[in-house]
Amino acid sequence: AVITYFPVFKMLTEAANPDLARAQATAGVTVTADPATCSFQGNPVAREIDFRSSCDIAKRYLVQNSVSYDNIAGAPGSNAIVKIGDKTVTAPVGNVVNLKFDEASARQIAAFKKEVGDDLKLASYPVKADPAKTNTLLTIALLFWLVLLVTMVYGPIAAMLVEMFPTRIRYTSMSLPYHIGNGWFGGLLPTTAFAIVAQTGNMYNGLWYPIVIAGITLVIGTLLIRETKDVDIYAND
Repeated sequence: AVITYFPVFKMLTEAANPDLARAQATAGVTVTADPATCSFQGNPVAREIDFRSSCDIAKRYLVQNSVSYDNIAGAPGSNAIVKIGDKTVTAPVGNVVNLKFDEASARQIAAFKKEVGDDLKLASYPVKADPAKTNTLLTIALLFWLVLLVTMVYGPIAAMLVEMFPTRIRYTSMSLPYHIGNGWFGGLLPTTAFAIVAQTGNMYNGLWYPIVIAGITLVIGTLLIRETKDVDIYAND
């Protein structure tokens, strides 16, 4: 996983949505914004109204549309400017009243999204993948590899956790690390990956989160976890 995530996901983009891969390579996008107004969008319970700065609105919309971009530091206090090819669009600032964007802000944000969406279409960014252009066999092969990585973990994990702990504490010993790993680290993956992409502008940089976690588990598993094969699970009862 540590070695293959980046190349596999880039190949997956090229195989499943070649138009998007081509647009990313040929039609550069930049966001010029005051860095002080750009938040780290990593709140798992956040709402759209929580990201009301011009920078956040611009970056959030681009990431939601799988658009990579380069960050350029803008003047302090300036609104974010999205540049797609030779076209520029200024992102508005959202004003929240009664837990929603006020009418003027909502109109400005909608107009901004429409204009950016239109410019992306002109720059050949696809709204969705074209099934006729999808390399189906390669896509299936890449997805098979990703699923195989999961099965390599989920296959032995149940037996290993049973063999690591005596019966009297086994339920807690298995449940606690399993749910911390899957519930917390796994559950925070979408939010953290989105925030990393929004911060850096590269749609693949969100992969650093699972890569770092996988690397940590590799080191800990190699150095600290003992072999459990042939362990008598009743020995310490």
